Amino acid sequence: MTNHTSSVTINDEIFKQLRDFVYEKTGIYVPDNKKYFLENRLSRILREKNLRNFEDYLYFLKYSANKNDIARLFDAVTTNETFFFREPQQFEVFAQNLIPQIIKENSQMGRKDIKIWSAACSTGEEPYTIAMILHDLPELNPLRKEIYASDISESVLMSAKRAIYGAYSVRNIPPKFMAKYFKDSSGMYVLSDSIKSMVKFLNINLIDEREVKQLKGIDVVFCRNVLIYFDDKAKKKSVSLIYDVLRPKGYLFVGTSESLHNITKAFRPIVINKVIVYQKV
Repeated sequence: MTNHTSSVTINDEIFKQLRDFVYEKTGIYVPDNKKYFLENRLSRILREKNLRNFEDYLYFLKYSANKNDIARLFDAVTTNETFFFREPQQFEVFAQNLIPQIIKENSQMGRKDIKIWSAACSTGEEPYTIAMILHDLPELNPLRKEIYASDISESVLMSAKRAIYGAYSVRNIPPKFMAKYFKDSSGMYVLSDSIKSMVKFLNINLIDEREVKQLKGIDVVFCRNVLIYFDDKAKKKSVSLIYDVLRPKGYLFVGTSESLHNITKAFRPIVINKVIVYQKV
């Protein structure tokens, strides 16, 4: 094969069409200055598929691609930077402040469960962090614990279900959790089945109403460091879908560098120990 796709570049017209395709399907907006980034990420797929250029790739996506090919495109445009106990102060507020509140609220309503959703869970570090926290709270024992974790990318979900992690991912895990829930297998860390079995993984696109509606009656949603990829319209749509699946007075965490200011008035920001949590009004 003579054509070396590494030297293939995207012209502006095709870049715009590809960007629109990605946006329409995912809500992820690729800005002009990320053109080279898209080029780098996608040229590998071109080589694999033996496609001559990005125009052929776009044609392929529109007319002959299946769900996996579209998923590969999503993988290419999203960054899966994640680790256990990321932004730990949010987890402290979750465990110490929100959970007692939810237990009280749910028991008043006669509910016997607690439901958490990790939206855009990537390779599973976030939902498994939540699972370890819930597993270690004796006051939750009488309740049914449901943890849902979703992502748009099939490949990261497969990796999440395997639950085997490198040193980078586990570096922030408190020693007691590490000792209790992980087995060291020649430098890779294998999560225990007791934690793995607590999490149910789903493929959900956060701007797809039908997919998000699989969930309902959620107490807390973690949707962290994902809205940064969306433009305002897509942000508003996904936040309003999240609003709909939350129970009355349910809570939403976004990343510590993110804010719902200007996106919605449907959530009330509350500050607990310098951490902002959004509560469904």
